Amino acid sequence: MIRAAITGIGAYIPEDVLTNAEMATIVDTTDEWIMSRVGIKERHVLKGENKGTSTMGAEAVKMVLKKTNTKPEEVEVIIFATTTPDYIFPSTAAMTAEACGIKNALGFDIQAACSGFIYALEIGSNFIKSGKYKKVIIVAGDKMTSITNYKDRTTCPLFGDAAGAVLLEPTTEEVGVMDSILHIDGVGIPHLHMHGGGSVHPASHETVDKGMHYVYQEGQVVFKHAVSKMADVSVEIMERNHLTKDTVNWLVPHQANIRIIEAVGNRMGLPAEKVMINIQKYGNTSAGTIPVCLYEWESKLKKGDNLILTAFGGGFTWGALYLKWAY
Repeated sequence: MIRAAITGIGAYIPEDVLTNAEMATIVDTTDEWIMSRVGIKERHVLKGENKGTSTMGAEAVKMVLKKTNTKPEEVEVIIFATTTPDYIFPSTAAMTAEACGIKNALGFDIQAACSGFIYALEIGSNFIKSGKYKKVIIVAGDKMTSITNYKDRTTCPLFGDAAGAVLLEPTTEEVGVMDSILHIDGVGIPHLHMHGGGSVHPASHETVDKGMHYVYQEGQVVFKHAVSKMADVSVEIMERNHLTKDTVNWLVPHQANIRIIEAVGNRMGLPAEKVMINIQKYGNTSAGTIPVCLYEWESKLKKGDNLILTAFGGGFTWGALYLKWAY
């Protein structure tokens, strides 16, 4: 059987940092309030003219190409998971491909909010399993600060900017993407959305004046759904693949809220040292959180390690993916 294995990973985190102390000068909040509720200490912000999500994605892809000795012209597919594309069109995948010299690939964006990376990984995995494609780049990231309302004290401390990328290649070994369970349910639309800028409410003076181009989130509703859905699907994929708390090496959860992460880990029976957490440094970078975790923990990962990747995002979208580390 052909499987898709991650053979290299890269990430880009902007240099500029926005701390909780600085956040407190912008909006009515405190370090203690933010830390106790979500566990975020600081977040990174992409600054500079004409810099969008593809700026970060391109740097992450260049790192992957260099680390894996892959030439840009060898890449056959590039998939970019993002909620904050540079433009409505062309795709962020196209912008990234151009910046990296990728000329022989098919490419497109996908939009699954914070679940984007695991959705894209499943799609990319199937391109590899088809036998037709040998080198697939998955990029995931968001410039969340571009859609953050810094007058809304409930949401503005949450978000940061970052992107990550992986190279998928075929393998016949017992490693790579082993299984996934992915879901979508539009019941979440009223609770987590951005109403301005699309075809229903195109940008206008009215949409800008009404603040419709920012993230809107009903925190308690989203929290409740995120805990139950991420925990349920993570336990389900463990059971389906006969994994136990002892045989799972790492939980790689979407970094949205420290309490959600802890609740999911507890439900799976995993000790804290098996859970990847970096939310305190970067906040919620949406589709970027999981690949950035993998990038930061790369040196600790061993071939054959069992990883459960899980996420929850607007839509609602959620799921879990069982990955066996390949190197």
